[in-house]
Amino acid sequence: MTSTLLTVAPTGAESAKADVPALPVTLDELVRTARECEALGAAVIHVHIRDAEAQPTLDPARLVDTVTALRESTDLIIQLSTGGAVTDPEADRLRVLDADPDGASCSMGTVNFGSDVFYNRWDFIVELHTRMRDRQIVPEYEIFDLGQLTSLARLLDRHGLPHGGHVHCDLVMGVPGGMPGTPQALVAAVQALPEGATFSATGVGRSTLPVLLAALSAGGHLRVGMEDTLSYAPGEPVRDNAQLVARAAGLARIAQRPPMPVGDARAMLGVTDRRPTGRQVAPDTGSGADATVTRLGAAGGRGGR
Repeated sequence: MTSTLLTVAPTGAESAKADVPALPVTLDELVRTARECEALGAAVIHVHIRDAEAQPTLDPARLVDTVTALRESTDLIIQLSTGGAVTDPEADRLRVLDADPDGASCSMGTVNFGSDVFYNRWDFIVELHTRMRDRQIVPEYEIFDLGQLTSLARLLDRHGLPHGGHVHCDLVMGVPGGMPGTPQALVAAVQALPEGATFSATGVGRSTLPVLLAALSAGGHLRVGMEDTLSYAPGEPVRDNAQLVARAAGLARIAQRPPMPVGDARAMLGVTDRRPTGRQVAPDTGSGADATVTRLGAAGGRGGR
């Protein structure tokens, strides 16, 4: 039976804590969220951080503290955002890698982002790709539009495969200015993936469920979280990130593709194990999220760009 890689993106850089009280913005909130989502089947956490005023930041010390805390508290694959906020300069975005995450995002092109522009020059993309490989950090190639898959093919052809040798993309769908969050757009994107690549799909806002269901039917993986949607259903705000992960895990099981154990996700993506020795475990052998629920429940967790 195949399984589904679940990524949780709990915070993002767009929403304000004052408007979304459930948004995890402190380190304690983020760690608690990570443990809850791991217990429900998440294998990867895509991390944006906030400063003391809950504003988006790429502060190097805070990034190191965040990676350290998540690594000590969970077995999740820690993927830092190198996108940050749309206003962050390139030097700060490259410096994210100094925090030594397991993985990081690599956005494959410039895209209109609502009324803003998320700017990604070709030379910056190349620098990010090669620095990650040099530091044994696994990239997730963020695809906002179909042409960016052509750019990815060009990147791999000219500059080689990433660390770990496996290409994994996240199709970010439904951003105003990017590709729509429709099954038709997802199929077109999947057809343009590099040979042997895997993909996750992210549906922003009201496209969350259509993209989730289309991704499962196309054999893909899932990213969910409050970075991407704040509504669970029409008129019903998201309670927390665990609610979104639980729904994705449930639908994955209905599709007979249950959540992928963290050990299997590390093997698939080619992640270098940076966990403290005491936390390193062998890949799971079928116990999946249920074993994680039991382990984290005993430790105080809730079991149950």
